[in-house]
Amino acid sequence: MNQAGVGLLLALALVALPLSTAHAAQPAGKKGGDAAAAGEKGKGKGKAKPGEKPAGTEEGTAAAGEGAPGAKAEGEAGAEGEGETEEPGEEPPPDEGGPSSLEELCKIDPSQCPQIDMNAAAARELDEEMYATQQIYALRTGRVELNPYFGVTMNDQFVSHPSPGLALNYYITNVIAVGVNGNVYHGMNSPSDFNFETSRAARIGMPITEYSWCANANFTYVPAYGKFAGFGDFIFHYDIYVLAGVGAISTRPIAVVDPDNRTFSYEPTVTFGAGGGVRIFFNRWIAAMLEIRDYIFFDRLENPNVITGYDNGVPKAQNPDTWLNDSRSFTNNVQAQLGISIFLPLTWEYRLPK
Repeated sequence: MNQAGVGLLLALALVALPLSTAHAAQPAGKKGGDAAAAGEKGKGKGKAKPGEKPAGTEEGTAAAGEGAPGAKAEGEAGAEGEGETEEPGEEPPPDEGGPSSLEELCKIDPSQCPQIDMNAAAARELDEEMYATQQIYALRTGRVELNPYFGVTMNDQFVSHPSPGLALNYYITNVIAVGVNGNVYHGMNSPSDFNFETSRAARIGMPITEYSWCANANFTYVPAYGKFAGFGDFIFHYDIYVLAGVGAISTRPIAVVDPDNRTFSYEPTVTFGAGGGVRIFFNRWIAAMLEIRDYIFFDRLENPNVITGYDNGVPKAQNPDTWLNDSRSFTNNVQAQLGISIFLPLTWEYRLPK
């Protein structure tokens, strides 16, 4: 081989050596991490001066990466995107200095923290007795009901028996009471115009009676109570009660058939009573009351027949033994009684838990 051929081979070897070194520093399949590092170094160092020899393998790699197509773009993208790219499913860390728990929030604003010791609250015993319904508006147990009222007759078209009355009840439980009541009829009995007109037209006198007083012992039961809305803005509480009793009533016939000769005296007789009513409470101790009461008894009525003749010179019509019927008549005195109920004491205290 001649000297010219040897010189040409040496020149080609010197040119190919830097290129093979650059390809070895940037192998195929290398990720953007190395490119980012190379890009950062390339940014700091800039391009090598002409004729300057790369210092070491790393410097040569940086220089070669700077000259390779796309190497600079990959390096800059890696440098700018560092710290922004997140792995899938990874949550960002909380900001430094911000509250990351309830304890830290309580340190910032103690007024927003619960003041209950949760451990002590969880360890306490539970009261298993619970009431799902509202407490009674007007408690009656152990209270006395004072009930003034006024009654009017509802079923006698021949004579009316208006009467003021007073009832006194003591509630043994909230729904059961025992008590007494009394009515005064004396001086207020009034025969109706219908009775007078019938007697004059038919010449027939209808036997009627008048009452003086009535007194009864009673048993009361309250089966229901509740509330309703009235007048748009008001809530009224009420209760419904039934009662039964026994007592006495004083009555006497009114002389209609033979008023010229007959006069009668009051006589007491046993009476039985039954009825029911409703109370509407204005507050917890006073209520309006409406009651329908039937006083049942066997009454003595005037004898519609006049005995004629004389007995030892005395007219038989003047004999008191002939003035009354031999048998008693079953009588119902149905009254509507309207009044107020006052419960004493006026206040009370619940002893059962809500």
